[in-house]
Amino acid sequence: MKKILLTISAVSTIYAAGYKIPEQSLNAVSLSAAYVANANGADASYYNPANMVWNDNANLLEFGLTYINLPKVKFEGTVGGNNANAKSKSEQFVLPTLHFSSKSYGSFRYGLSISAPGGLSKRWDSPFQKATAKEFTLKVIEINPTIAYKINDKFAIGGGLRAVYSSGKVKVEGPSYSENMNGDDISYGYNVALSYKINSNIKFATTYRSKINLKEDGTANGALGSYPYNTNAKVSIPLPATLDIATSYTFKQKTTIEFVYERVYWSSYKNLDFDFDNSIVEANLGQPINKSWKDSNTYRIGITHQYNDKLKLMAGFAIDNSPIPSNTLGFELPDADAKLYSLGFEYKYSKKISFGLGYLYDDKKTRTITASDANENGIVGTFSHIRAHLLTTSIKYRF
Repeated sequence: MKKILLTISAVSTIYAAGYKIPEQSLNAVSLSAAYVANANGADASYYNPANMVWNDNANLLEFGLTYINLPKVKFEGTVGGNNANAKSKSEQFVLPTLHFSSKSYGSFRYGLSISAPGGLSKRWDSPFQKATAKEFTLKVIEINPTIAYKINDKFAIGGGLRAVYSSGKVKVEGPSYSENMNGDDISYGYNVALSYKINSNIKFATTYRSKINLKEDGTANGALGSYPYNTNAKVSIPLPATLDIATSYTFKQKTTIEFVYERVYWSSYKNLDFDFDNSIVEANLGQPINKSWKDSNTYRIGITHQYNDKLKLMAGFAIDNSPIPSNTLGFELPDADAKLYSLGFEYKYSKKISFGLGYLYDDKKTRTITASDANENGIVGTFSHIRAHLLTTSIKYRF
């Protein structure tokens, strides 16, 4: 029955691992999120609030919609020595975003970002998979008001408050048990940023987003053998701190190349410990579950080319490492190291309005779990077709 809880864990962890969504604007999707040192426009409020001081002296607004497609994940192998070949269901989502950056007020700028950095789902219908992952769904909304201060023409700082609302749903179904759980939470954190213009062509920036403990609080009902239960349940899971270090270089005022190193401190996720009000359920399901995730690195590169006064072209590439060790990998979040490819454009329709389109392909490696990995879910086999497609459109308005 402890395997039931492995599925519940994904409700909170998919936000920043596996199918994470750091791409929360047109430029970020088009550049594979290599968008920190050269962040500009309304979405600088999210990616690097310090950079808002370098924006034009105007109010900037961006509204975007991102369509996400997760194809079926294929598994070939065994669970506990039993043949468990299967495919997950495909998933589709539409996520809205909103970014705002203000005109200057002396040396200050103000911003606001509303994003959906999670909000995904994974479902299996096959017997061995739905025993731990029949369905899990997560909805996440982050509201991030920010402020920036211009120290001088070369140096700026910024930061903001992060308010994260999450709600999750989990279903599992085995031969002698079932589980349905719903929970939600509002938690808070912060982000800070520093930007430095070495000269007119070279920028350096670093940003930090704090760890947030999601304290999912809800209800669980199901059966332990012939014992039915309906009880309150809660769990606290860390969303790890993230550090970005970036530099960009602009050639002839037309082409900018940016490199970003990202460190996600997933080692704070050591185990998963649920608390149930029902003492019988707590005795059977309340024991800590080992996770032992590792800190992960992502390496990003993006190229922006101003083709003419109206058209801007973008492309990006990233190498994204998975934090999940082979011994704790499960069906609720089949994850692997990935390569990201992206491209997009922005067109200036008028002095006040621009629009654009961006596409990103997240291609995760085929991952094989061997018997020597001693997987704690009893998995021996290969996960393949772990992919994601993102298509973003946005409209930008200045006033």
